[in-house]
Amino acid sequence: MNNSYLGLVDQTFNFPQEGIEVEDGYLKFNGIDLKALIKKHGTPLKVSYLPKIGININKAKQYFAAAMKRHKYEGQYFYCYCTKSSHFSFVVEEALKHNIHLETSFAYDIDIINQLYKRRKITKDINIVCNGFKQKAYTSRIAKLINSGFKNVIPVLDNKEELQMYKRSVKSKEPFKLGIRIAAEEEPTFPFYTSRLGIRAKDVLEFYVDEIEGNEEKFQLKMLHIFLNKGIKDDIYYWSELRKSINLYCQLKKICPELDSINIGGGFPIKHSLAFEYDYQFMINEIISNIKSACKKAKVPVPNIYTEFGSFTVGESMAHIYSVIGEKVQNDRETWYMIDSSFITTLPDTWGIGEKFLMLPINKWNNEYQRVVLGGITCDGHDYYDSEEHINEVFLPKINNDNRVGGLGVPAIEATPKNAESDAEPLYVGFFHTGAYQDQISGYGGIKHCLIPSPKHIILEYDKNGKLIEWVYAKEQTSQSMLKILGYLR
Repeated sequence: MNNSYLGLVDQTFNFPQEGIEVEDGYLKFNGIDLKALIKKHGTPLKVSYLPKIGININKAKQYFAAAMKRHKYEGQYFYCYCTKSSHFSFVVEEALKHNIHLETSFAYDIDIINQLYKRRKITKDINIVCNGFKQKAYTSRIAKLINSGFKNVIPVLDNKEELQMYKRSVKSKEPFKLGIRIAAEEEPTFPFYTSRLGIRAKDVLEFYVDEIEGNEEKFQLKMLHIFLNKGIKDDIYYWSELRKSINLYCQLKKICPELDSINIGGGFPIKHSLAFEYDYQFMINEIISNIKSACKKAKVPVPNIYTEFGSFTVGESMAHIYSVIGEKVQNDRETWYMIDSSFITTLPDTWGIGEKFLMLPINKWNNEYQRVVLGGITCDGHDYYDSEEHINEVFLPKINNDNRVGGLGVPAIEATPKNAESDAEPLYVGFFHTGAYQDQISGYGGIKHCLIPSPKHIILEYDKNGKLIEWVYAKEQTSQSMLKILGYLR
């Protein structure tokens, strides 16, 4: 019987998997030699593999193209990236290389749009879908964007009063475009019945007739928008809400000929476990089929389809790597592996909403395994990770007794004989597909809980010659940067 960690994975999952494999006892992520990166940069470490962004964008486009061809769907498909998932320039600019459009959620997003235009990363023809409950700073920036000649800015009305702001501010000679967000019903397990965002579905038709119809020379309703928090999932709740929105589109289309698009916000899930299974093509086929069938029954043209993919775009491009700096046996049931960073500060979704990520060791795959709890180094009792998405436990390779007394500042991997693993090196643990929202939620840089620094961040991408290159986006955060923010340094 094989009691090694590799044996456990082989017996439990279909392994290796796309982007995840083991070579000479060390894990590789999208073919990246993680051992070499750790040896060079140490831990904790963030790694962004930018090519994965384009891979996922093109996958989605291919899925939609195949579904539209199968169902002879006459509308167009528009892939939008949600900037709120990761605002970093290297992420947004990488996504833009693949002929996508953008979705914004706050006033400062518009400043990013202006910078992208100045840097010639976008043109004024790009579709920009503006979502969110909007304050004056946001609506005024949207109006300025439209007035400056951006032809396809679509402010999605979150409430009835929002339209008045554009009536006062937009001075475009051409009619500007509008969207309406439908306030979706929340899933049964949610503490609220209806989303706080959007206009109630039963009010949409009346609002159109009272406030939009007859003003086509100034503004035109082009899009209905629905957003479901749980994303695109094959369950009764999702299909029910989608059909309600499609039916509302059909009713509105009969009195609003300018309406030509539906935005199915809420994204695809990404792999957070080796047990992950999701049939993207099936789901898209069903979405296209449902929309076409409803439109055919109502005798209205099918809409163009917009999607807003954030996590699906950028999530699988990043990994967080930690060292296990100590083993603590606190009782006869619980063994703790202490990492050289904090889950609260680097992966806040694990703490805030109980999110699970794809967690795997980098080395020691041939060691026996044991059940453990991973602990961060803050003083907070909630700074831990104790279960995976597919099971309520964490299993990792056993480490040497020499590592039971931990200390900070774990060195990088020392030189070892070829094809041989040094028992002296610490266990390295990777959390994969962590590229969406984590920096946005924890706040990049700035002040962290217990003053834990932001890790060093490495970017991997292909240069113009097709060679994979590596560069340091940010060094580990220093105490001086924190002390300056706190007012101790002037």
